Amino acid sequence: MPAIPKKRLPKEDRNRQLMEVAWSIVRSEGTDALTLGYLAERAGVTKPVVYDHFGTRTGLLSALYEEYDNRQHALMDEALQASGKSLPAVAKVIAATYVNCVMTMGREMPGVSAALAGSPELDALKKRLEAAFLAKCQAALQPFAKQSIGPSGMRAMLGTAEAVSFAAAAGELDAADAKNEIYDAIVRIARRT
Repeated sequence: MPAIPKKRLPKEDRNRQLMEVAWSIVRSEGTDALTLGYLAERAGVTKPVVYDHFGTRTGLLSALYEEYDNRQHALMDEALQASGKSLPAVAKVIAATYVNCVMTMGREMPGVSAALAGSPELDALKKRLEAAFLAKCQAALQPFAKQSIGPSGMRAMLGTAEAVSFAAAAGELDAADAKNEIYDAIVRIARRT
């Protein structure tokens, strides 16, 4: 019996499939296990297909982090539009969307985030995406702040959000407790004089 030829997926569908398999690998085996060759094997495609989509492992990790970042921005934008216009409402949205996004992406985000610091290109990507996130948060919080929220305050908020969310994703903290801690940090930073 002749072999049934594999159906060729449109590029966008193939990219979605590869991203899903990549997240699965990171989730089950960790970031170190994620190579382009292994991704090709697990996705049932040839290596050139994976290289065509991502170019390098750095490209693949960049795509994963950008997908996470895009998801976080979309969730926050939607929640901010639906929220009340007060410091508690905005702080609650930022805290909840940060934790919810990390929890949805699972335990794999800390590994992907750590891998981003492993090369200058990935570190630059992470810093660029963090700057956009911080600018969005600052714009949302500034109307309720007693003074200008500077870079150190925004970095303190991000550091708290990342550390506490990653601890919740690892099962070290309850997600509700993580949201409360981030909320408290945001409110304290905005109310400083």
